[in-house]
Formats: sequence, C-alpha cells, structure tokens
Amino acid sequence: MTATVFANARIVDPGRGVDEIGALVVENGRIAASGRSALNQGAPDGASVVDCAGKAILPGLIDTRVFIGEPGAEHRETIASAGAAAAAGGVTSLVMMPDAKPVIDDVALVEFVQRAARDTATVRIHPSAAITRGFNGSEMTEFGLLREAGAVMFTEGRHTIANSLVMRRALTYARDFGAVISHETLDRDLGAGVMNEGLYASWLGLPGIPREAEAIPLERDLLLARLTRGGYHAAKISTGLSAAAVARAKADGANVTAGVAIHNLALNENDVGEYRTFFRLSPPLRAEDDRQEMIEALRDGAIDLISSSHDPQDVDTKRLPFADAAPGAVGLETLLAVALRLYHNGDLSLLRLTETLSANPARIFGLPGGTLSPGGPADLIVVDLDAPWIVQESRLRSLSKNSCFEGARLQGEVLQTVVGGRTVFSRG
Repeated sequence: MTATVFANARIVDPGRGVDEIGALVVENGRIAASGRSALNQGAPDGASVVDCAGKAILPGLIDTRVFIGEPGAEHRETIASAGAAAAAGGVTSLVMMPDAKPVIDDVALVEFVQRAARDTATVRIHPSAAITRGFNGSEMTEFGLLREAGAVMFTEGRHTIANSLVMRRALTYARDFGAVISHETLDRDLGAGVMNEGLYASWLGLPGIPREAEAIPLERDLLLARLTRGGYHAAKISTGLSAAAVARAKADGANVTAGVAIHNLALNENDVGEYRTFFRLSPPLRAEDDRQEMIEALRDGAIDLISSSHDPQDVDTKRLPFADAAPGAVGLETLLAVALRLYHNGDLSLLRLTETLSANPARIFGLPGGTLSPGGPADLIVVDLDAPWIVQESRLRSLSKNSCFEGARLQGEVLQTVVGGRTVFSRG
C-alpha cells in the first residue's frame, strides 16, 4: 500500500460544496479522506506527509477542448508534449479533438490515441471522434463502434455541420448511445471574416465576423436538441446573444450545456492591437460588453464550463498578415492562472470557478475525476492561489509557443499535479 497525506491545506471540492481548511489522504491511487474531518487524524503506516502550509488543493482540471498535432502534424504538438504542458498547468484530464491527419473517425484511430496516451502521456487523454467521415459534413461515422472503443464525445472539431438533417441524426444516434454532441457553431458565409465585426475591425481594415454568425447555427442546434432530446454541448460560445439562447433552451428543458474558451473571458477585441496574429482566434475576441456577458453567464449557470481551446500553431501559420494567419492559441499551461483572475477580482467564487474547470466537465462527458470525494481517483492539484508569475515563451512546455498571454502577469501557480495518486509535475 502507498499512501500520502496532504496536511494543512485549503480543500476546495465543488461536488460537495466544500471550501475549508483540512487534509487529504491518498491511498493506492484513490482519495481515502478529505476535508476538515481528515485534519489531525494521523497518517496510515508508512505514509508520506506533505505540509501544504495553507495552499489550496483542487480537483485536477478537466479540459474538454484540446487540439493536438499527432498524428500528422507532430511538429506543432505531440500527445507527449501536450501531456507535459497539461500537467504543468494543473490539467489532469483532457479531451483530444479529432482534427488530425487523418481525421479521427474510425476505431483504429481512437485506439491509436489511447495507446499513444498510455505509452507517452503523464495525464489522462481521452479521444473524441468525428461526427462525419473526414469532416465531410454528410456521411456519419459509426457512433456505436467508436463509443465502444472509447470515444468520449462526438464533434466536428473546428468545423460546423451545415446540414440540419445530419445534425438531427447525429443527436438522435448520440442519445441512443449515451453520448454528447459537442459542436462549434459558425455560419460559413456570415463568418468569413477574421475578427469581431465592429468599429475596431473597420479601423484596421479587416473583415468582421458578426455575433449572428455564431448564434444562427447555434439556435438551429438548440431546436434540434429539443426535438431529439439528445445531449448537446455548445463547445465555444462568445457572445451574450448565444448565452441567452442557451439559457432559453435550458429553461425549456432541453438537454444542453455550453462552454467558453478562456480567452473570451479574459480578453477583448482591443487586444488585437496592431494586427497581432497570436490574437487571431476562433471564435474571435469580442467586444468588452460580450466579455462581461460571458462572465455573467458563467455566474448564473447558462455557461457550464471553461476550456483552454488549446490549438498549437507554428511560425509558418502565425507569422503572416493577420487575415492569412491561422486562428488558435496554446492555453493548457495558462488556463488555471488566467481563470483565477475571475476569482481574484471577485467575479466568481473559487468554488464556482473550480466547478466550471473540473466538476462540470466530468459530469457532462462522464469522465473520471472532478472531485475530491473519498473513493474518487486521486487526480488533484496543489495551488498557490496568490503566487505571481509572468508568461514567458521559454517557460512553456508546449512545442508551439503561440500564447495570447505572452508577457502577461498572472497570479496563481500550480505547485504539484497528481494523477491517480502519482505526482506527474512538481514545481522546483
């Protein structure tokens, strides 16, 4: 038997509504006790004791939207490097998008991801599978076989399905197999621009993407979710218009949830500055009013989770004119610290913030973790909530360095990451 006691810690467990000074005991890869009741109760024979000195222990983060280059674009990110970046950022589980070469749309590729993750990654990496073959938008994949093989969600990754009948069938099949459809919505014609539509885009001379380009296909999906009673997750919404639509669907009893990318909570269109391509994102950075509405939607429950939307791009795809640069930014290593801005400035309680980063992703997609309850897997992080640090390219473990927070001063640092009772990252 192996055992570790984390003593004198601030235990934050949204699943039990716990935020208190206590201790946490890990035995054989699982949590044996946690909270105030475990404080000063001694340690199992042979256990190692870690004095947390008042630092916080949170459930390991679960990131449900991570793009990885492997297979086909390993120069941008491998499964191993994504795992290292995740561990350093406090992410103990992640869902890998099917955007690869080839697209992850059959059982053999799902098994490849699982095997590579088992052999090379230090965190839990769960494969997702494409809704349609090769993202062609018409021919559906074998949901039953892919689900049985281990796909935890079905998604078109960066793509949006235009055919309403295909989306209806996808929601129906996913319902029958107990799966969730996770979909990023962007009308191809309305969304042909490169940044948020508005006065600032006009000043820069760049074509804009209106809020309606996201909301119109989203409204269609929400109607189909009501019709089919299938599980639907709006993967990345960025406007108050979209948040209001999700809130209405939830009020009507639809089985829907929504997520937001961390950069749409922390940045706005003004951060694009003078054509800074690291801020070329999808969905684009929106107006400040939309950013505030995203925070409000997180607070009131219209939005359920926060993702990093980690999307590594190399210099060949970013060091281009703004309109030609590929959208996307890395974010695994900065997810927690940037999210903690919402806690430090009083926008969200630490319990609610932790819920959106761990408990809700686990619940929505049926993943292990997201809790510090006794009996659960020992996936946890020790965090100094107040430690200041500066994002520097040399510090990032991701193979790609396209962070839209480069040079940012952040507050909150992961000191230790534990997966299944095993320390996979320790600062210093």
